[in-house]
Amino acid sequence: MRNFVRKLIPDVILERYRAFKKSKRNKELELKRISGDVISLKKLEDDIRNCGITLGDTVLVHSSLSKIGFVEGGAETVVNALLSVIGSQGNLLMPTSPNSGLQLDYVKKLKVFDVAVDESKLGAISECFRTLPNCLRSAHPTEPVSCLGPDAEYFTKDHFGQQTPYTSASPFCRVSECGGKIVYLGVTLDNAGTNLHTLEDAVANFKYPVYFKESFQVDVKFPNGEVKSMTTKVHNPEQSIKRKCDDLIPLFKENGILKEGKIGQASTLIVDAKSLLSFMIEAYTNDGVTMYTPRGE
Repeated sequence: MRNFVRKLIPDVILERYRAFKKSKRNKELELKRISGDVISLKKLEDDIRNCGITLGDTVLVHSSLSKIGFVEGGAETVVNALLSVIGSQGNLLMPTSPNSGLQLDYVKKLKVFDVAVDESKLGAISECFRTLPNCLRSAHPTEPVSCLGPDAEYFTKDHFGQQTPYTSASPFCRVSECGGKIVYLGVTLDNAGTNLHTLEDAVANFKYPVYFKESFQVDVKFPNGEVKSMTTKVHNPEQSIKRKCDDLIPLFKENGILKEGKIGQASTLIVDAKSLLSFMIEAYTNDGVTMYTPRGE
């Protein structure tokens, strides 16, 4: 319903509304700072551990900095807390898409995706993480993912050239394969349902037209300066407005796939990525459950 309403509202109105919300959040955070309601690195580390994240974990994080509260040191502190908890043997991943709107609108205007330069539009935490030394970014133009850890190359190396960003060669699917966790820090499945899309590529002849009828040729500039071309599909806006991702949360909780926690002041969802994908395949096959039909057919 939220996506349907957004489609009806002109872009200029949406941008003004987003600017208003951002200004309001910034004022609220400043009041927290003035009152001394400040969240420290230690507090974040403790909260992350209490959510079940441990040393050596592979974790894919979607995030909203403002929902956490006023963090001492900002986005960098959040990134440092996550890295501290998982340690040097853990892998931290974050989606770092240069697009926050419809994929179709974005790709129609795209001349070249610059892997090293194009900023993440998915929040301050993801952009801070993307720019860290030794952080690798996958080269898919619509849904790149950045990764820091001993297996960063494995997670990111084969994303370029995939017709859709959620195939078995994608970072999203590989997090599932390796038994990683997905953390929704201050956001929900409605805000960041990327791993739900892995179902659509994991089964043959997915029954809904999730991709736009036309494919697009896109140039990608790699960090070494080389430019390569690839073909990508994008989401079909007519199908996207039918998503009801958050309606799946009770089902995931009931089946032990998702649990709730809190990091700072942000409500947080922690998802077992491997169980999520296997459950979604089974629920789709047996009952027709998808993000478009969360109660099945």
